[in-house]
Amino acid sequence: MLHELGVAFCLMLVIEGIIPFLAPGRWRRMLEAAEQLDGNTIRLIGLASMLAGTALLYLIN
Repeated sequence: MLHELGVAFCLMLVIEGIIPFLAPGRWRRMLEAAEQLDGNTIRLIGLASMLAGTALLYLIN
């Protein structure tokens, strides 16, 4: 279980690094746009992301 968690974390880092590597200007603009969002909107985006990830995991397994 710990091995799979480590693999998942490493893959997350690879995926998170793709946009800043390929398009650093676009990534910077995305961060500037995210800075304008209020806390509730960011929480809602985080919740949607977690639910989507959980649903995809359920479908894959």
